[in-house]
Amino acid sequence: MALDSLAKLEKRLLGRIATANKTFDLFGPGDKIMVGISGGKDSYALIYLLREIQKRVPWDFDIIGVNLDQGQPGFPAHVIESWFVSEGFEYKMLTQNTYEVVLDKVPEGKTYCSLCSRLRRGILYTAAKKIGATKLALGHHRDDLMETLLMNMFYSGQLKSMAPKVYAEDGVNVVIRPLAYCAEEDIAEYASLKDFPIIPCNLCGSQDNMMRQDMKALLGRLQSTNPNVKGNVMSAMGNIQPSHLLDLSMREALLRD
Repeated sequence: MALDSLAKLEKRLLGRIATANKTFDLFGPGDKIMVGISGGKDSYALIYLLREIQKRVPWDFDIIGVNLDQGQPGFPAHVIESWFVSEGFEYKMLTQNTYEVVLDKVPEGKTYCSLCSRLRRGILYTAAKKIGATKLALGHHRDDLMETLLMNMFYSGQLKSMAPKVYAEDGVNVVIRPLAYCAEEDIAEYASLKDFPIIPCNLCGSQDNMMRQDMKALLGRLQSTNPNVKGNVMSAMGNIQPSHLLDLSMREALLRD
C-alpha cells in the first residue's frame, strides 16, 4: 500500500514539474542543471524528481548537486555527501564560513535568514559559473511562492513573489524553481516516504522566520475554512489586472497601448 501511495504521489509531483516546465520553459535539451542542496526536504525532493524526469524524457540534460557548508556549528555535511554517493549523483561540496559574517552583521534579536540567504545565493551563483551550469535550480515550492507574495504585500509594500524562472542578480545565472506548482504537504510526504536524510535549519541557532511562519499560519487557517484558497492565490499570481491596481507606470503603459 505504501508503494502504491508513493507511486501516485511521485506521479503527481512529476506532473506538476512537467506543467511548470512547459509553462515557463525551465529546462531542456543540453542543459546542465546545478541543484542547490541544503539538506532540507524540498531540495532533496527536487534533485531526485529531476533525475526521474531525466530517465523519462527523450533528450539529454545533466544534473549536479551542490551543497554549501556555511560554517554553522555542527553542520553535518558528511550526511549530504554520503547521500550523494549512495544515490550516484554527480556533486560538489562547497565550504565558506558565512556564519561568522551573519553573527557580526545582524543585530541581536533580528533574524539571520535574510542575510544568510543572500550570502548563500552569491556563492552558488559563482559556483554555477565555474562548473558551467546553464540553470541553477532551487527547491522553492507553491507554498513558498504564496507566503512570499503575502510577506511582500504586508511588510514591504510590493506586489511580487518568486518567479519560476528569472535571471539572477548577477545578470548571468538563470534561476529556476521546478517545484513552483508542487504543494508543500506533498513534498513533505514524499520526503518522508523516500526517507531523505533531513538536516534541520536550526543548527546556527537562528530564530524562526516569524513573518513567514505567520503567513503560513494565515494561509492554513483560510484553507481550513475554504479549500480553494491556496489554489485561488496561485491563480491570482497568473491573473493580474493592472488597470485595477495603483501602479502609475503600468497604467500609463496601458493608456499608451
